[in-house]
Amino acid sequence: MDRHILFDNLHNFRDLGGYPTGTGHRIRPGRLFRADSLGGLVPGTPDWDRFLALGVRTVIDLRRPREIEELGRVPGHGSFTYQNVSIEHRSYDQAAPAPDTDPGPYLCARYLEVAEDGAEEIATALRLVAAAEHPLVFHCASGKDRTGQLAALILGLLGVPDEVVVEDYTLTELAAPRLLADRRDRNGGRSPAWPTFGRAPEAAMRLFLAALRERHGSVEAYVTRALGLNAAELSGALRSRLLEPLPTARPEPSYRRARPQDAATLVRLRDTAALWQLARGIRQWQPGEKTEAHFLDRMREGEVWLTHTGAALIGAYELWWDDPAAWGPRPPEAGYVHRLMTAPHTAPPGAGRRLLAHAESRIAAAGRPYARLDCLSANPRLRTYYEAAGYTVVGEQHAKDGGTGSPYAVTLLEKRLT
Repeated sequence: MDRHILFDNLHNFRDLGGYPTGTGHRIRPGRLFRADSLGGLVPGTPDWDRFLALGVRTVIDLRRPREIEELGRVPGHGSFTYQNVSIEHRSYDQAAPAPDTDPGPYLCARYLEVAEDGAEEIATALRLVAAAEHPLVFHCASGKDRTGQLAALILGLLGVPDEVVVEDYTLTELAAPRLLADRRDRNGGRSPAWPTFGRAPEAAMRLFLAALRERHGSVEAYVTRALGLNAAELSGALRSRLLEPLPTARPEPSYRRARPQDAATLVRLRDTAALWQLARGIRQWQPGEKTEAHFLDRMREGEVWLTHTGAALIGAYELWWDDPAAWGPRPPEAGYVHRLMTAPHTAPPGAGRRLLAHAESRIAAAGRPYARLDCLSANPRLRTYYEAAGYTVVGEQHAKDGGTGSPYAVTLLEKRLT
């Protein structure tokens, strides 16, 4: 569920495995990684052991030589080769823009500069990735900008849809607090003037992909005309090495009650699902809205359930036994389903419906005849999803107080359980 691989001194190291292509194939896990600077790795530490255990055979460092001199590089080791391929020719200080600078257009303009200036180096990096027969990692300083651009090109050539490319870019948001803390530590505790420093707003990647297509026609055309590569051959090499065969069977999910030690995982799952939504223009959730305290409260006052296939977490939901904020005072006749969420891309098809059916079985077992839930009135797509699952719209709550201090309108839906 969590693409970030946990290190003590690296903050944005993650696996690109599991992303779907338009043909239904998925990227092989454990073959292609993206990261922030590997200069924080130190031989003889747990971080070093974790890194070597990934079996990486090629490291591509996208930073400028001066950055490497100042901040260090991955230590040498006989198990992998190191390549410095600096794709950024015009350096810029991302901490320097005025506080009111719109991050989407600003970052998009910087990415377009790199795409044009660094064409020769980007071509080299793509050839290295396509030729790699073993796990490979590419990185820059924070694992966001230069790394995000190279990731976008690779994913595009693999046939991964734009919304997934945007989503992958925004996952740096989950690492942004640690990246910002590191930056403060290196600068005497001072915060950058630009509040968006270290952030990865979806608009930046969305605008970049649109601008690249406007200039060149497509990702493939950019690769052919600007980089001088055969896009069809490059795409074929990437797909043959990095895509899994189509699945033939999936294991049955298992369910268990959440425990207090699961609270951090639940926060991460919700934030990941929120980024999935935002990459698709769905304004239902925002990352950071729910803390561990929220999930601990729900475990005490109701039920929180997790579902797995094997060891992989694929989803979760909350079950409340009353919901006066949305439904007002009611007799004990219903269970209220909240935070129904599935792990983007790794959850099998139909996982959300299975979670919903499990919640309904818990409500029925408690002797209550109704399952109830609500969704933002501004999210007709989610309303349609619940209606297809047998729920009926029974009203609107125009000013639900969800504890955020900003009331919002929700649609109320109900299902009679048999």
